[in-house]
Amino acid sequence: MSDKPYRPNVGVALFNAQGRVFIARRFKDDGPEIVLPGLEWQMPQGGIDANEDPRKAVFRELWEETGVKSAEYLAETDWMTYEFPPYDGPPHRLAVFRGQRQKWFALRFTGNESEIDPLTPRNGQEPEFDQWRWEPLANVAALVVPFRKEIYQTVATEFAGFAK
Repeated sequence: MSDKPYRPNVGVALFNAQGRVFIARRFKDDGPEIVLPGLEWQMPQGGIDANEDPRKAVFRELWEETGVKSAEYLAETDWMTYEFPPYDGPPHRLAVFRGQRQKWFALRFTGNESEIDPLTPRNGQEPEFDQWRWEPLANVAALVVPFRKEIYQTVATEFAGFAK
């Protein structure tokens, strides 16, 4: 077991009116968070700032990564963890963590798709995604890197009622 801590993190399952969930294609590795061919898709997620409430963090992260401000709270999970794959690359801000401790939120998208823009930097954060689409929630775990798969399966089970 690693003596490194988990990074506090939020994830968002953003549902449209048809019950599909927002996913985006990650176009580059980010330290220990690798991208594998064919498994580049994920839902938005990001770190919780010091003393930040997770509910505030999820809306901030959603906006930073997608441009979306029009969303309403539906539900949230308990805390879950996953381990990063082994990392021996150059120094990286995430290398001090063993993985992520996450709380996932189900949100309903209430805006117009024209506000979705993952390529514009916000809050000094570089874009992570170059494409996006709406996907059935049940399909998403098959599109992510292996170290996130179990979390995505749990999210799909817990939020299945919003996918209808």
